[in-house]
Amino acid sequence: MSARLPLVLRRLGRLQPPGPPRRLRELCRASSGGGGGCGGGEGLLGQRRLRDTQAGSSRGPGSRAPPARDSIVREVIQNSKEVLSLLQGKNPAFKPVLAIIQAGDDNLMQEINQNLAEEAGLNITHICLPADSGEDEIIDEILKINEDTRVHGLALQISETSFSDKILNALKPEKDVDGVTDVNLGKLVRGDARECFVSPVARAVIELLEKSGVNLDGKKILVIGAHGSLEATLQCLFQRKGSMTMSSQWKTPQLQSKLHEADIVILGSPKPEEIPLSWIQPGTTVLNCSHDFLSGKLGCSSPGVHGTGPIAEDVSLLAAALRIQNMVSSRRRWFREQQYRRWRLHCLKLQPLSPVPSDIEISRAQTPKAVDILAKEIGLLADEIEIYGKSKAKVRLSLLERLKDQADGKYVLVAGITPTPLGEGKSTVTIGLVQALTAHLNINSFACLRQPSQGPTFGVKGGAAGGGYAQVIPMEEFNLHLTGDIHAITAANNLLAAAIDTRILHENTQTDKALYNRLVASVNGVREFSKIQLARLKKLGINKTDPSTLTEEEMRKFARLDIDPSTITWQRVMDTNDRFLRKITIGQGSTEKGYSRQAQFDIAVASEVMAVLALTDSLADMKERLDRMVVASDSNGQPVTTGDLGVTGALTVLMKDAIKPNLMQTLEGTPVFVHAGPFANIAHGNSSVLADKIALKLVGEEGYVVTEAGFGADIGMEKFFNIKCRASGLVPSVVVLVATVRALKMHGGGPSVTAGVPLKKEYTEENLQLVADGACNLEKQIQIAHLFGVPVVVALNVFKTDTRAEIDLVCELAKRAGAFNAVPCYHWSIGGKGSVDLAQAVREAASKKSRFQFLYDVQLPIVEKIRTIAQAVYGAEDIELSPEAQSKIDRYTEQGFGNLPICMAKTHLSLSHQPVKKGVPKDFILPISDVRASIGAGFIYPLVGTVSRCVFPVLCVLPAETYNKA
Repeated sequence: MSARLPLVLRRLGRLQPPGPPRRLRELCRASSGGGGGCGGGEGLLGQRRLRDTQAGSSRGPGSRAPPARDSIVREVIQNSKEVLSLLQGKNPAFKPVLAIIQAGDDNLMQEINQNLAEEAGLNITHICLPADSGEDEIIDEILKINEDTRVHGLALQISETSFSDKILNALKPEKDVDGVTDVNLGKLVRGDARECFVSPVARAVIELLEKSGVNLDGKKILVIGAHGSLEATLQCLFQRKGSMTMSSQWKTPQLQSKLHEADIVILGSPKPEEIPLSWIQPGTTVLNCSHDFLSGKLGCSSPGVHGTGPIAEDVSLLAAALRIQNMVSSRRRWFREQQYRRWRLHCLKLQPLSPVPSDIEISRAQTPKAVDILAKEIGLLADEIEIYGKSKAKVRLSLLERLKDQADGKYVLVAGITPTPLGEGKSTVTIGLVQALTAHLNINSFACLRQPSQGPTFGVKGGAAGGGYAQVIPMEEFNLHLTGDIHAITAANNLLAAAIDTRILHENTQTDKALYNRLVASVNGVREFSKIQLARLKKLGINKTDPSTLTEEEMRKFARLDIDPSTITWQRVMDTNDRFLRKITIGQGSTEKGYSRQAQFDIAVASEVMAVLALTDSLADMKERLDRMVVASDSNGQPVTTGDLGVTGALTVLMKDAIKPNLMQTLEGTPVFVHAGPFANIAHGNSSVLADKIALKLVGEEGYVVTEAGFGADIGMEKFFNIKCRASGLVPSVVVLVATVRALKMHGGGPSVTAGVPLKKEYTEENLQLVADGACNLEKQIQIAHLFGVPVVVALNVFKTDTRAEIDLVCELAKRAGAFNAVPCYHWSIGGKGSVDLAQAVREAASKKSRFQFLYDVQLPIVEKIRTIAQAVYGAEDIELSPEAQSKIDRYTEQGFGNLPICMAKTHLSLSHQPVKKGVPKDFILPISDVRASIGAGFIYPLVGTVSRCVFPVLCVLPAETYNKA
């Protein structure tokens, strides 16, 4: 033990106790006045012990010596130190901070707090306010500390009269180390003392009595002059010890008779002068715990009446030590909460109707839990969420650091067979599966979904919240805007697009010197390079940091990017279907000085910024990825990046909130992350790596994270494995392959399926032959999953027109094709209960050891990687490169990008490049019309056939009132 604590005890111990007092007022007078009573600074320690002569003459038979209070304090501090040391052994960087808001000057109290805290290993900070500070000033400081994540405990040292309800209600219960808030008092009364803070003053009273050998069972306790939390806590603690507790104020008429009856008297405030000492019976134990302890104005204890009291100790110093112990105990609870535990989730009940109402009616009929309640149920801390309204919240990435040692749960991917234009219900199966796992099997599970684009939401496809009784709610919140992530992507993308054209304009119209002076402007007479400009200088091989030392040639190289307009690949984006923006001419205004060029708008979710968001694993990583995005080439064929344009920081700031996953819930109250939304045909089609990683930590080792890959397994699943898993390092446990009787009939030769047109009778009546003939597509998709070494469970999403014979046939054919299991699912009509069989099949399959492997080595040449996917996954005979595609491949290889994975931009309606080719097309050559690169995201994407990144055409847009009634 350091010298700090003994120094405190020695300093206070030098104060000598006064002679036997004659009036009770003199026994307990606060030391703040400096005269009478205990005098000076003795109030903190009070009378250390009775002199041997006093003790020897006053104690009767069986009396016990007063407790060695100093040793109790040492024991408490040493215990706190050991516990904290153990916690810091698990997390060396962690050191708790206690804040004390103090009104008035009390240097002694500050020193005591500081020494006790440092002895235990805590950091402590004092916020000193003037003694006459008002309620609002104190509350302002409290609110600041409440939101300061660096501070873990808060105590108030203010006058007793300042403890208003308004101040107490401002305190955050989890930081209230003095146990004065209603939440902490309520938990204590309810019997949850281990889960709350208990007043250190009240604890000190009990501790001193019990360490003195006093048996409290049956004792009559009188608490005088105590108010509020201290009175309630003392009563509660004494009653738990079997004592009979009475409370009284100093002006109570029956006070004298109560004092005569009491075995132990606890003084909660200084005694008025008119109360005579003779009212207290000889042998009565008197302890002072005046609430002024909290203000630093500490009273001294009674040395016993006529020297006969068994205890002659003040509670103040011990209370200060127990406050430190409260702080350490709270950190121990905090560490315990960081560890995985099975969720105590309150699931929402469903009352399915038949016939099944519309999706929007079902969504609006269910009342979601408040998102902060959901967050607490799944183990998120209060400072780890940012709430958006009542039903949405963003989750901070700090959670990953907190749970870094937590084992991941099982990782389940939901993919599908080649779909009809109507979609086959992968999102619905994903939601139904997690509802079954958590709401019906009591297993921790998380769904991770993509955020839907506004384009298809207002087109034929509609939203992506699931359907029937397997949905994310509220449906409107999910499908429209959410928390604004896509808007942030649009802003970042278009800022970069504007920077490209603006830079070309300025370079075309200014001299080298003028351009350099604008880029490195003088601010208050000082010119200096920014960090991103220094990075560009380093890239150019210019090792200078003083702007005035560059030569004319170096200034020219630094200032001019020499972008070749014909090589610009970065387009503007918007999240609305508008076919008239597919090709545009920009720069027609007179202020653009004749600089114009052909450009286009893409759909927002096709932006590389979206792909970066989906694949990043931290804010720093996102900034690096944004920095290296290639937007064009210069006149020498070298890549021009975001970093060269100097806008990396601006893009990162626009994306700083979008990087946080969005928390929502299913119809049955189970958690869902909705984050990122790249399409699977023109991008990689998976939700974010960060959402998956956070969810895998939250569910724990025995839990399940179920995520979805867009479109068929040949597109979304292949990219999930070769791109997303390569970026994240996560290993999938099982694939759930979604099939429908409708899609199998289409692949078996059924009539074409067109959005907005009623289905032909072949799809609404039993037709086993069409099902059997179309099973080839299901078999092929199972084989694709097996290429990666992952077991497959087929989920047959049952529609009301499917017959028992068709359902049984699909399940039998799936098992013959190598599926681990095949299960019909009814979640659309009855919720999670309808997917319990699927959940059990997934659990069984996930228990098998994964033999996951990538399809290709990224070190292979770009052409060979494209050919591998075309032949092994799509079943193509070979590939055919257009001259432009070959030229791009040569350029990217020369620029050093040849070792990136491949993201094929292909139609989702066929295994081939031709949407009309159903089933399993054979003997076809896959045409590669163009090849582009998303260097920031980290992949090369060939364009297959005529696939487009442009703004989708509006196929069918419903009026708002129709949407609301849908």
